[in-house]
Amino acid sequence: MFDVLIIGGGASGVSCALILGSALKKPYAEGKRAGILTHQKASALQDAIFWNAYGVPPGKLGSALMEESLEQLHSQYPDVVQIPNEKVMKVEGSAGNFTITTNKSTYQAKSIVVAIGSANTFMIEGLMDYIIPHKKAIPEKNRIQLKNDDHLVAEGIYVAGTLAGHRSQLAIAAGSGAAVATDILTLWNNGTQSQSHDSIRSK
Repeated sequence: MFDVLIIGGGASGVSCALILGSALKKPYAEGKRAGILTHQKASALQDAIFWNAYGVPPGKLGSALMEESLEQLHSQYPDVVQIPNEKVMKVEGSAGNFTITTNKSTYQAKSIVVAIGSANTFMIEGLMDYIIPHKKAIPEKNRIQLKNDDHLVAEGIYVAGTLAGHRSQLAIAAGSGAAVATDILTLWNNGTQSQSHDSIRSK
């Protein structure tokens, strides 16, 4: 069983996975298991080119950034299980015991992070009741989001990125995924506010 399973390998999903991966050696995360389903064929990131994104070299292709971020996740935090080429079809159960069914397999998780795009083609059975019109998208685009309170959809279900109601900007999506990760770390740390980052300063 996964303690957390992330659905989506775009900016918000991988950002969430990187933060979680960096914290798995912390005492409060000992024995925790994290995974990410990286199927992301329809990601806006796939078609992007970046000239105005903080920390990203000008002219960087989104497709290259996706590939490099998954390589970074694998090399730096190999304990985060990457599951490629599987599309999630259904989520059932409740916090502490979710069953996630893909087109190829099933997985158990205590909590999930839904980090796929805001296209109205969203079709994950078990999550459809949470869909509302996107509050920050042009109405003509017919974008959707999941109802949430600061990324929390329901107990054990988090949403990140544009599907959380954020605008489609790389930095916002990545920050949204990171925010969800720190909320999960705080939960693992018995409610003590938590984050995970490194520093060149001597301790």
